[in-house]
Amino acid sequence: MASSTGTGWLQLRQQVRTLETQTENLFHTYSQFGAVPNIPPKPSDDETQTEVNLEEILDKRETLVSQVSRLLDSEASLTASATKQNNLARHREVLQEHRRELTRLRSQIQEARNRANLLSNVRSDIDAYHSNNPEAAEADYMLGERSRIENSHNMTDSVLSQAYAVNEQFGIQRETMASINRRITGAASQVPGLNSLIGRISAKKRRDGIIMGCFISFCVLIFLYFM
Repeated sequence: MASSTGTGWLQLRQQVRTLETQTENLFHTYSQFGAVPNIPPKPSDDETQTEVNLEEILDKRETLVSQVSRLLDSEASLTASATKQNNLARHREVLQEHRRELTRLRSQIQEARNRANLLSNVRSDIDAYHSNNPEAAEADYMLGERSRIENSHNMTDSVLSQAYAVNEQFGIQRETMASINRRITGAASQVPGLNSLIGRISAKKRRDGIIMGCFISFCVLIFLYFM
């Protein structure tokens, strides 16, 4: 009796776990119907069949869980363990969670479909209104063009503002450099002999430049002569 009961328990529990895995796989497929960019106005055959399969599997699981419960009740006075009771409670909990998940996904898909239908109806109404009112369509077009032109003007103003800011920074830098130059010139004029020293250094640089230019010219002439 105990061996037969144990075998029945294992078989029923394996069936429940298999159906739980199938339910999760179907949930993944079912959720994709509400995630498509352009959801159809009415459920497709695949969507309807997937929903039917989910409901059937949930009903089968409920039947199996009831069978497991009756089996444990029959052996309560014999070998039923706390582990089996915990497993049964877990299967019941997962079943309830999956029923709530089916309800949630069904509502989510319906909301997506209603939203898509609403947008489609609004676009249809707008198109019909424009078809029956050419003046309104022309006015909307002109408003759109005006908005684009204003955006272009705003962008141009922003670029000009940046250019003015850069130009102002250049002016400030020029004034700073001129102020530094005036200070250096003023300091040089106050130090005795500094101007003459700077002049001699400048003259030496010019002389060295002339000598170097003459030397380079001489080398070039020699090179050309021996070619």
